[in-house]
Amino acid sequence: MDSILIQILNGLDKGGAYALIALGLTLVFGTLGVVNFAHGALFMLGAFVSVTVQKILTISKKVKDESITFFDAYKETPYLEIWWGDTGTMIIDYAVPISILVAIPVMLLIGLIMERGLIQHFYKRDDADQILVTFGLAIIIQEIIKANYGANPIPTPAPEIVAGSASIGAAIGLGESLVYPWWRLIYLFFSVTIIGAVFAFLKYTTFGMVVRAGMHDRETVGLLGINVERAFTIVFGIAAVVAGLAGTMYTPILPPDYHMGMDFLVLSFVVVVVGGMGSLGGAVAAGFLLGILQSFASMNEVKSIIPGIDQIIIYLVAVVILLVRPRGLMGKD
Repeated sequence: MDSILIQILNGLDKGGAYALIALGLTLVFGTLGVVNFAHGALFMLGAFVSVTVQKILTISKKVKDESITFFDAYKETPYLEIWWGDTGTMIIDYAVPISILVAIPVMLLIGLIMERGLIQHFYKRDDADQILVTFGLAIIIQEIIKANYGANPIPTPAPEIVAGSASIGAAIGLGESLVYPWWRLIYLFFSVTIIGAVFAFLKYTTFGMVVRAGMHDRETVGLLGINVERAFTIVFGIAAVVAGLAGTMYTPILPPDYHMGMDFLVLSFVVVVVGGMGSLGGAVAAGFLLGILQSFASMNEVKSIIPGIDQIIIYLVAVVILLVRPRGLMGKD
């Protein structure tokens, strides 16, 4: 029972990342009609916002180590600790949460620049052209990150207060043996909150109504005198923020590297297709569903029966669903 619950939780937090990326992909495709292969790069950029904030907060200089009295010894000490002592140490410890505040304007700006500078010129082009140009953009971003941050993963720890594990079993009456990392629980809660906020924004605001109308009939919305291009530029910025925040919060779970965007992009496109192209609810449902299935497929008991199943389970499920329902789980007929 403990093992099953752990795998469900693993699947939910992984599915949260899939759902957030797929939500942005679906939002862009449904409104702009653009197949954005650079969306995974936005997830990666969000992760490296966290890395950058951590590097800035830990800028240091050599100071004399007073604990060594026999000879002069020096150690690297962050300026924040020199200036503010324990307060500076706490600020460094909370680098990832602080990164969220930085990632929102940074990712919004990046999204607006991408849309205005490049994507808008391909709205009426073939899907193949859109895929080629956005895939090329993703490779460029990937290589820029590699050149500036190196090829190796960069550990970005969670705050010390949530670095341990929560006793899930004690909370639900299953004993003390069932524990789960605090940060993964936080990420699951965070992803559900962001997804809920996006849906609430689209449903209960005037701008959201315009976006939903534009997803169904862009031409008619334009004829009503609404500046559709400006609205869709903002949509692209929102999608970039959602993907960036997903990457920022995921850094303590998976140390960022330059190709993590591509790794998540392929899986997220499968999620979008399984959920139904253009269906926001389908993207979210498929993200969590496939995350859970992948988690169970990674169990040693399952892999001993079907070796390598954890690597292909998502694609097998996608094939089955598309054979039965070609438009995906929630795609419109």
